[in-house]
Amino acid sequence: MSNYPINMDLTPSIEAFFDPATNTISYVVIDPSTKACAVIDSVMDMDYAAGKITYDHADKMIEFVERNQLKLEWLIETHVHADHLSAAPYIQQKLGGKVGIGANITIVQEVFGKVFNEGTEFQRDGSQFDKLFVEGDTYMIGEMPVFVMHTPGHTPACMVHVVGNAAFAGDTLFMPDGGSARADFPGGDAAELYNSIQKVLSLPDDMRLFMCHDYGPNGRDIEWETTVKAEKAHNIHVGAGKTKQEFVDFRTKRDAELAMPKLIIPSLQVNMRAGDVPLDEDGNPMLKVPINKL
Repeated sequence: MSNYPINMDLTPSIEAFFDPATNTISYVVIDPSTKACAVIDSVMDMDYAAGKITYDHADKMIEFVERNQLKLEWLIETHVHADHLSAAPYIQQKLGGKVGIGANITIVQEVFGKVFNEGTEFQRDGSQFDKLFVEGDTYMIGEMPVFVMHTPGHTPACMVHVVGNAAFAGDTLFMPDGGSARADFPGGDAAELYNSIQKVLSLPDDMRLFMCHDYGPNGRDIEWETTVKAEKAHNIHVGAGKTKQEFVDFRTKRDAELAMPKLIIPSLQVNMRAGDVPLDEDGNPMLKVPINKL
């Protein structure tokens, strides 16, 4: 932890946007002193059965940015999501900003480039993104420094972004009563996920943690903010001193019982392209459905 430039005295302004269709929470993170901002884990709406894409969720974020006269500098993806489609290109077209993701996106692109038989025209070098982050990288939102933690396990490219006293956990952690994300996707690993969670929990106890998903376990209201201290004490999968072996045994058994996310096929094809929908040879938006490969 000592290698990270932590500044608990810095408090960004954060606006959360919950998408009930995918149980995703997107964020606008604002530097109050400059009105610069970043969008984290945006959502593009998709009616999979109808084959229709819309932008209601993204439009709410755009309206917020414009109404508050903010300047969008970054569109951050904490990882390649398998349960929702990114709206980064749509928002970028409206507001500008650079799209960033973890450098191990290249591993994800290589794996799923084969699954979806993308051919040589699909670049597997992460060049669809403006910035590829590695462990310890820093960047700025206005005058606010942000540092990046590589947290693989759910996917190889998972990153946690920390700005002042706020950390955006992606799918590395859920709320304490939600536990942790699955680790059985290609490139996932339960032991690696445990190590990544411990890295996050080595941050100061008062660090605010912001989740990418919440499902309201046991009927409670949707929540997305907690603290490192609360996670260490109460997380049902890793809290209260649970060992790595206990976590791996539980996570492996649990993952074997889980169905695939309903939007995994379109999400992976779109998100590994930085949010762009693939085109067929005639230039029409088109998704593939591989059989018996996922």
